[in-house]
Amino acid sequence: MDIANELLAGSRLALSRAITAVENEYDTAVDIMQKLYPHTGRAHVIGITGPPGAGKSTLTDKLAKEYRRQGKTVGIVAVDPTSPFSGGAILGDRIRMNELTLDEGVFIRSMGTRGSLGGLSRKTAETVKIMDASGKDVIFIETVGVGQSEVDIVKAADTTLVVLVPGLGDDIQAIKAGVLEIGDVFAINKADRDGVDRLNIELEMMLDLNQDMVDWRPPIKRTVASQNQGIEELIAALDDHLGHLDKTGKLAIRRTERTKNELLAMIEEQLGRYVLRNISNSGQFEQLVTAVQQRQRDPYSVVTDLLKGILK
Repeated sequence: MDIANELLAGSRLALSRAITAVENEYDTAVDIMQKLYPHTGRAHVIGITGPPGAGKSTLTDKLAKEYRRQGKTVGIVAVDPTSPFSGGAILGDRIRMNELTLDEGVFIRSMGTRGSLGGLSRKTAETVKIMDASGKDVIFIETVGVGQSEVDIVKAADTTLVVLVPGLGDDIQAIKAGVLEIGDVFAINKADRDGVDRLNIELEMMLDLNQDMVDWRPPIKRTVASQNQGIEELIAALDDHLGHLDKTGKLAIRRTERTKNELLAMIEEQLGRYVLRNISNSGQFEQLVTAVQQRQRDPYSVVTDLLKGILK
């Protein structure tokens, strides 16, 4: 029995091996994904993002435990920063989820950013698909912080949860302005701190200014994840959002848009590999580089000519 069939039969080892094959681009990766793809599209995928120190890992841990209490299986893709020197991911946050690793109904996988935003999105999306095919009911994508990579990653999610904390000062303004576009549900974690009311009011005011909210206003929930407070209410809001998407037909629209973006990204990647393999290593390409560098030719016409040759 191959990895895909073993995974579909419920093997946790096969699930781990399938993700490893995709992450490291083994020769078997495409075959595995082709076999698993018909079994995807059933899980509720939740992206969790927010500034460093917001308590995202602790909150993810508590949410996973509550979903398990409800009888649902959970997958967690934890995206960690990668060391620019060793290439290894900094997995300190995962230590907080140690209890979950003992639960057969939970599967956690850490992924390093590897300094790349482009490949990261696809690897993360494919890991989500593998967990989905394995039968996980809810899949969390927990990201490293707020930035461009987070905006990219949450495109792989049905619902995006933005976690904020009181007391970050003026820095929070830039963060809030960026995440308003991607947040479907907001959680103010560590809500036992001073400044929680002010942050809540600021968020409400910024949501009031957002003209794009027609039929869904992102709810703001207060949690103290370390004390297990507000978790059930937050899960109710996440489930409400999924129900709203399903009822309005927006879930199908979001997933269609996601599929389109994935296809375009794969085409772009394959073209890039073809160029590297067949053009950039040739002597002719080196001559073109020299010609552009010496201003004998411009880069725009060179690229146009190269693409004409590829697309013949």
